[in-house]
Formats: sequence, C-alpha cells, structure tokens
Amino acid sequence: MAPAAKEEPAAMSAFERKRLENIANNNAILSEISTTAAKIIPKPAPPKPKRPSAPRVKREPVQREPLRPTRQSSRLAGLGADADVLKRKAEVEAEVEAEKAKAKKMRISGDLNLGDIQVEGRKWEAGLDGLAGLKGLPVRGAQPGVRTFTDEDVKSTTDKGLKDLRLRMSGLKLYEKWPVQDIKIVPQRIYSMGFHPTEAKPIVFAGDKEGAMGVFDASQEPSKVEDDEDEEAELPDPVISAFKTHSRTISSFHFSPVDANAVFSASYDSSIRKLDLDKGISTQVFAPADPDEDLPISAIDMATSEPNIIIFSTLQGSLGRHDLRTKPSTAELWSLTDQKIGGFSLHPLHPHLVATASLDRTLKIWDLRKIQGKGSARAPALLGSHESRLSVSHASWSSAGHVATSSYDDRIKIYSFPDAGTWSAGAELSESQMAPTREIPHNNQTGRWVTILKPQWQRSPRDGLQKFVIGNMNRFVDVFAADGEQLAQLDGEGITAVPAVAHFHPTMDWVAGGNASGKLCLWM
Repeated sequence: MAPAAKEEPAAMSAFERKRLENIANNNAILSEISTTAAKIIPKPAPPKPKRPSAPRVKREPVQREPLRPTRQSSRLAGLGADADVLKRKAEVEAEVEAEKAKAKKMRISGDLNLGDIQVEGRKWEAGLDGLAGLKGLPVRGAQPGVRTFTDEDVKSTTDKGLKDLRLRMSGLKLYEKWPVQDIKIVPQRIYSMGFHPTEAKPIVFAGDKEGAMGVFDASQEPSKVEDDEDEEAELPDPVISAFKTHSRTISSFHFSPVDANAVFSASYDSSIRKLDLDKGISTQVFAPADPDEDLPISAIDMATSEPNIIIFSTLQGSLGRHDLRTKPSTAELWSLTDQKIGGFSLHPLHPHLVATASLDRTLKIWDLRKIQGKGSARAPALLGSHESRLSVSHASWSSAGHVATSSYDDRIKIYSFPDAGTWSAGAELSESQMAPTREIPHNNQTGRWVTILKPQWQRSPRDGLQKFVIGNMNRFVDVFAADGEQLAQLDGEGITAVPAVAHFHPTMDWVAGGNASGKLCLWM
C-alpha cells in the first residue's frame, strides 16, 4: 500500500502574521531597554560581612561635684589662689551670718539704757527728749474693792440713758493735730497698745512685731511753720520716741498700779521688762534661766492690790506667777492646756479669778486661791469652761464681772458673773452659768497681715457704765456696752488700714487704735 501524501500547512492569514510581528518587535524593545538600564544604573555593592558582637563593658558612674556659690575675686580680696584658703573663707562667712541671725532673735537679759537702743529713723529721732514731759507724773494709789458699777446702776438704766451714752461715744472725734499717716508710732505692725493711766494728758504706748516700743504724747502742739503764707508748707512731724526693748514681738503692756513711772512689757522673746520712764532704763524682771529656752509670753496682768505680783500666759499653754521681789527662777508655772493661750485677764476687783482664751476653742475660769495637784499636774482650780466652734482669741474681764471674748467663729460673746465675789475657793460653775448672755455677730477673720482682734474693757469708767472696744475689719473701731448694745463705730478721715489693736483709757473716754503700718488712730 502506498504511503499517504503529507498535508501542506495552511496558509497564514494576514492577521496572524501581523500579531507575530508585533510580538517580535515588543521583545526587541524590551531587550534594548534592559541593556541600556544595565549600563546606566550601577550594580549594588556586595553586603559587608558582619563582625562578631563584643561583650559590653560596664562603665563606672561619673561623680559630679555639687554646685558651688558664685565665685568672688580673690585678687580684689587680697587672697592667693590657694583652694584651702578660699574654702575656709567661705566657711567663716557662713558662720558669721548664722551667728548674726541667731543674735538678732536672742533676748537681752541686762538693763537697757534707752539712749543706746533708740530706733533709727527721722520719725523717732526725738529719743529720750520725747519722754521729758512724762517725768513727774502723779503717783497712783491702789483702790482694791472699790466698785464702779452696781446693781442699782443696772436697774436705773433706761432707753434714754442708752441714747445719751451713744450720743456721747459717737461724738468722739479723730485726733486732728496731725493726720493718721504722720503718726507712725512704731516701724512695723502694731501688736499691742496701752494708755498710760494718767488723766493729765493722753500718752499712748505701742509695741510692734519686731520688739520696738513707741511712745506718743498727744498733748503736744505742732510747731508753727515759719512762712504762714505758704499753704503748701510741710507740717513738722510729731515728737515720737521708739526704742528696741525686745528682740521679738511685744505682746502686752501693763502699767504699775502704784508707780506712775513703771511700764511693764511682755514679748515673744520669753522676757518681761520694766521700763522706768524717769531714769530711762529698761530692766528685765523675768525670763527663763536658760537663755536658749523658748517661752513666748502672750499676755501679762497685775492686781491693784498686789503690785509686786505679775501674772503671765504663754503660747505653750501655760500660766505663770512671778513675785518681782524674788529671782525669776522661783516663778510658778502651771500647764493649763496643750495649745496656746492667746490672751487672759484678771478680774479687776477679784484678781484671784483668771479668764483664759485658748486655741483649744475654750474660755476657762480659774481660781488662784486653790492650787491643786502635784508635780507637772499642779495648777489652779478650774471653775468652769465654755467651748466655741473655733479658737478663742482673748478673754477680758470688766470690773462689774463681765467677760468679753472674740473668736474665729465670727462672734463676740459676753458672759456675766455679777456674783463672782461670792464664789468660794474652787467652786464649780454649772453649764448654764458658763453660757454667754449675749452673742454679737462680728467679722474676726483677720488673716495673715492684720493683728488678731481682741476686746478691751474700760477698766474704771468714770461714768460707771461698762463698755469695751474692738477693731473692725471695715476700718472702724466698735464700741459696745456690757449688754451687747453697740454704742458707736469710730472712724475718721485718713484711716486707710484696719485699726486692729484697739484700747480704751482706764478712766477717760479716749480710744486708741493701731494698724499694720505702725500708725496710730486716736479718738478723744
């Protein structure tokens, strides 16, 4: 059988031929692009071989020197470049500054001559000359048991009398011989004030926060200006004397009941001093035996019947009694509370009764006739107490048996003990007896820069009507009667700060107020 003939491939269409040509052209273009790119783009460098990791070595921390004070020129100081000399110099300077700071707050135990401790400044350049008019003041005798307010006086009081009293007290005028801004009685904030008991002329004492005592005689007359036609001529400053009698805040003044030339002052520097106005000498009469012992004294008081006994309270919560005829080491000190006693007072007619006000929020009545307990627990008998919502700043007895307190719950409380003279030694007072008879709303929030507001009674009012004064945060001084009725709100032109420290003259209707700038407001 003959083999089959081979089939001829089919003829390629024009479309297929064109497709193959396009594929061939595209491949040629791609090949050409790859060749050109290989010539332009450099080949990547071969990777570097990895080095074997070495073990980490711990480094010791670098010790940095502490910062040193700013360098000073040794050449100008005349010193060489010796590091030991410079170091010793810095140590000596630091020691000197520390000693100066310590010495500034240390109390001075010896007698002080006022001529040597005069406060510097133009306002107080009068010095001892300013006290010349205080010499020869009449001697005041003690008047124990003399009542200036009786039950009959209370019964006979009518609304008309209250009105007359209000008119009289509101009629007090601000001192006009000098403006308030010119009567800068002490350099710093006033913490305590007192009127000399003489009725011959108003003499005001003030103590400031740094231990300076100022004295102002309000009876002086301004010096005449040479050129009367010059209306703008500056008025000469008043004569004011100021002395650095203490190293810290002067907290209280008291005037001897028998010696018109004796003024007692107490301070946070733990000392009580007696100033002799006639001799110009300030003598320390009490201080702890150890000069490093801190016993800040908050208040002092004396009985007219016992002119040699001084009672004092401390910020450590204790009450002390010292006989001025004995050594300070023999003074009695009783711990009454764990918190500070801000103020206290003796009953003017029954001085064995003590009213204390404390940070523990209480008013307490104590009897010095009965000292009980042993050792550190020894203390006067506690007759009764009354607790307020917040701390009580001061407790002030009137001669008629009222106690006025100020406290941080914005209240003035008046307590009445008309029969205090009949109490037996150590008698216990009931809760109802210790309750206040009147509470007066009063802003007592003094803050940091204003001295604490404290009520002060007129000790022996000539009219027999009991009244007290207290500073007002609205830049007034308030006057209240014993029944809580307000008698006046004293003000005047030029009062630009709160006269927080207010004080009544013992017998005259003279009122003094002191502010944080050391300036005096006086109403007469």
